[in-house]
Amino acid sequence: MANPAPASTGGIAITEHRLANGLRVVLSEDHLTPVAAVCLWYDVGSRHEVKGRTGLAHLFEHLMFQGSANVSNNGHFELVQGAGGSLNGTTSFERTNYFETMPTHQLELALWLEADRMGSLLAALDEASMENQRDVVKNERRQRYDNVPYGTAFEKLTALSYPEDHPYHHTPIGSMADLDAATLEDARAFFSTYYAPNNAVLSVVGDIDPEQAIAWVEKYFGSIPAHDGKQPPRDGSLPEVVGREVRELVEEDVPSRALMSAYRLPHDGTREADAADLALTVLGSGESSRIYNRLVRRDRTAISAGFGLLRLAGAPSLGWLDVKAAGDATIAQIELAVDEELARFAAEGPSAEELERAQAQVEREWLDRLTTVAGRADELCRFAVLFGDPKLVNGAVARVLDVTAEEVRAVAAARLRPDNRAVLVYEPVAASTDDEEEAA
Repeated sequence: MANPAPASTGGIAITEHRLANGLRVVLSEDHLTPVAAVCLWYDVGSRHEVKGRTGLAHLFEHLMFQGSANVSNNGHFELVQGAGGSLNGTTSFERTNYFETMPTHQLELALWLEADRMGSLLAALDEASMENQRDVVKNERRQRYDNVPYGTAFEKLTALSYPEDHPYHHTPIGSMADLDAATLEDARAFFSTYYAPNNAVLSVVGDIDPEQAIAWVEKYFGSIPAHDGKQPPRDGSLPEVVGREVRELVEEDVPSRALMSAYRLPHDGTREADAADLALTVLGSGESSRIYNRLVRRDRTAISAGFGLLRLAGAPSLGWLDVKAAGDATIAQIELAVDEELARFAAEGPSAEELERAQAQVEREWLDRLTTVAGRADELCRFAVLFGDPKLVNGAVARVLDVTAEEVRAVAAARLRPDNRAVLVYEPVAASTDDEEEAA
């Protein structure tokens, strides 16, 4: 075991360790409440998948709860919840994470459970568990994407925003065809490649004894072998500006017309990304934002309107505009108003009051995230996996507060332009009899 790095001065106290097998461990001691969070990030997401086998990373999010050598079926959930803890896992373009929040005296159980499935999942992975979780994921796709209004909007906009051969062209849920095509051999090879200690960061945060915690980590994770077969993800870099507008019309049985646009924005981890975040906050976050005031309050052409930011480290981030039309308002009316507001913002930038309010909002959201041990554990893993240094978490707020109004204006002028967006337009149509029978 390597000697721990010294705790950072100010902010969250952080120590780091690295096991001989490559597992990176980040500890943060906090005795305010008698709970501890365990968070494990694997450096694998949908960007690591290949054409024809999309959805494998998300499928493994489910398979990891299906049983391992010493914990069968739903045992992981039962043991954690029976001990008074909570747990889950998620998959994104850039990582897969698993996490538990436990009473302090049950920390060892959580570490053992995570180590057991990292080290022995293949012993329990068979055709039955594969088919079980394949069906679960396909049902999730139906319920959250295919059979809900606007459910495939994110998938469509992502495909429009990134070229066909780009690693971010497809979303983590994967396609039905690829989920059906995945074999047990595909799953075993995927697990062996990516679910290894040298491809993971483990954070343990809260009411812990650091020496005891690292002793347990060594005991349970230390014997798991590293794996050197991982290939780096395909290059996700693209020009800063698309250079044209890409547009698709979708005619579906939806409640109202909708305009959704995705703008290519700076990579996460940059000062420009923080400036873009502030720009979108002023323009489209909440009922005091410019877009909401213009479309919903003044023009009354929309029932909802907002901007959001999908931060990405390995590819350009996306600024996501979502407007649901009111009554007979046309998309042309809405789009003209949006472009007027974006052009005005690009010319003038935010007022001093708007910038202060946006920075306060981003700061509050960030501090809310760090209030819980689980939130801190997740952020430590994020900064370690995506940016190489968990201690960057301590400067995140200061970096946002240091951004100037001119930087916010400049990134809006450079990026929030008609020639730098993918546009999705929804026009309502009545469901056909065949559609209704299929839904039933």
